[in-house]
Amino acid sequence: MGAGWVAGVTRAEAMAAGRAGPDTARRLATAPSLSDALRELAGTCYRRGLDVTAGAADAQRAVSEALVWQLRVLAGWQPRPGTVAVRLLASAFEIENTHHHLRALSGAPRRAPYRLGALSTAWPRLSRTTSPAGLRAVLATSAWGDPGAESPAAVVTGMRLSAAARTAANVPQAARWAAGRAALLVAREVRLTGLRLTGPAGRRAASLLGPAALRAPSFTGFRDRLAPPARWALADVERPEDLWRAEARWWHAVEGEALGMLRRARLDASPVVAAAAVLGVDAWRVRAGLECAAQGGRALEAFDELVG
Repeated sequence: MGAGWVAGVTRAEAMAAGRAGPDTARRLATAPSLSDALRELAGTCYRRGLDVTAGAADAQRAVSEALVWQLRVLAGWQPRPGTVAVRLLASAFEIENTHHHLRALSGAPRRAPYRLGALSTAWPRLSRTTSPAGLRAVLATSAWGDPGAESPAAVVTGMRLSAAARTAANVPQAARWAAGRAALLVAREVRLTGLRLTGPAGRRAASLLGPAALRAPSFTGFRDRLAPPARWALADVERPEDLWRAEARWWHAVEGEALGMLRRARLDASPVVAAAAVLGVDAWRVRAGLECAAQGGRALEAFDELVG
């Protein structure tokens, strides 16, 4: 089986090595202006589709689109198990497409979706739906499963929990990341914003986090009763208001573990999963750098605390 991974692993290692990196993100954050930062970015893997005159939101969107393109290329070089792993790790982009489509169905301005190609799970069918009920029905008959309700918040949360559950089940190298991400999601949506998990979404959350955590009456009780694979993500977090620090720590942990996987590269899915992860972290860090540059350096302290 290893021989089938040679080209895919080689491509994964090369793409991970070609990321912008933390030093570049720091230069973006400390640039005199956003336009200076974008000229710096034009020499990186994010140059595809980049407009150096763009505003912050458009520039950050271009970074995300460049990441989608990188993940599509990475997936295209893999044997089928590697393609499946990359698709699961890229689930956030189909979720975002679906969210904006659902909002457009309610009258919000329509936005161009990410072009997913082989990263798509059900997007072509979802994009053709004409009502929230129809969208939910398509989700229910796809690998995403029924989100439990039709509101944008319920759909997004249900899809994120579905992605986490399927990643934990099918990508063992990323199972710990998926469980931690689900813990952060439920802590934010349930404990901070008051969303109620219904039906399938609640069952997926229970399978990832443990039923005891979901029954806990307080935030600290939720944190302390989390299943072991998820507990690390909320360690030492005392209040829901501090979740942003835990989310930053999640990104750092993913990057550290993924870089370790790359150093131990084998002819299997591990380097591919690791490459997809470090590319995702890199784009997150670059977007933060651009936001800091757009604010004229006023957010540099927050950047340093968030990104390190």
